[in-house]
Parts: sequence; C-alpha cells; structure tokens
Amino acid sequence: MQVLETQRLVLREIEAADAPFILELHTDPSFLANIGDRGVHDLPSAVNYIETNPRASYARNGYGLWLVVSKETGEPLGMAGIVRRDTLPDADIGYAFLPRHWSKGYAVEACTAVRDHAMRTLALPRLLAIVSPGNAASVKVLERIGLTFRDTVRMGSQDLQLFAMEAAG
Repeated sequence: MQVLETQRLVLREIEAADAPFILELHTDPSFLANIGDRGVHDLPSAVNYIETNPRASYARNGYGLWLVVSKETGEPLGMAGIVRRDTLPDADIGYAFLPRHWSKGYAVEACTAVRDHAMRTLALPRLLAIVSPGNAASVKVLERIGLTFRDTVRMGSQDLQLFAMEAAG
C-alpha cells in the first residue's frame, strides 16, 4: 500500500516480497556500522523482521518504516518512516539507504515527506531522531529537514545523539 509520494519517490508499506531488498540493506556494512545488527542474516530472518517490525508497527501505530522506491525505475532505494520505541518519549524518524543511492537527495526528499506526514497528517506533537555519533551525513539530513540537536541519550550500551522538532503551534 502506497503511503506517501514525492517528486521522485514512492513510500509504501514493506511486504514479505521485499525480503531480498531488506536482506541486502540490513547486511550492508554501512547499515551495520550506523544502525546496528537487527538480526537479518538470510531471507527467512528478513521476512521475520518485516513481520515483527514494520508490519507490526503499521498494525499497532498506523505507521512504521516504509520502503522508498524510485518512481522512474521502480527500484527500492532504502526505507524511511516513523518508529515508536519504548525507550523514547515520542515517535522518531528513521531511514536507511543503500550506499549506491547516497548523495542524490533521496534521504532529504523521503524524510521531508515523512516529517510532513508525522506533523500534519498524524498530528504528532514532536518528532525525534537518534543518530550514532560521527554519522555526519545523517546529522546533515536531520538538520536540513528542521530537526535540531537536543541531547545525548543512552540506549542499550550506546550513546546516541537525540534530535527533535516540535509541531508548529
């Protein structure tokens, strides 16, 4: 199901058929370094991830991470969306793209659409984001879409940078 559309991109719900792409994305060294190991190591674990993470979030929250697809080619580029974690007080924006699709403006384009959906359509009072220290490219994306650094937070064994944006009053 399509959720959002931009000039160059379609964001749609992730389905079990997307497991090969999810496996490729989650095993990419940049994903593992910046986001971490989510237990996706083969096609069955990719299907399990899809069912227990994005699809479970759609059912529980009405939102989640969505597949980002090129309108021109139909190729999956990455994922972007809204995540609700027990460890954060508000929903946060999350995204990841394969390195071959970096530096083309896709993250900013997709995350702008996600931000607008979160604030306008879902009427969330605040949108958060967490970033690994040293991930300057992600910090740049967040700042370009209007989030600002607020604090360093500890999640698990990792210190992460917390960014936030308040809904316009």
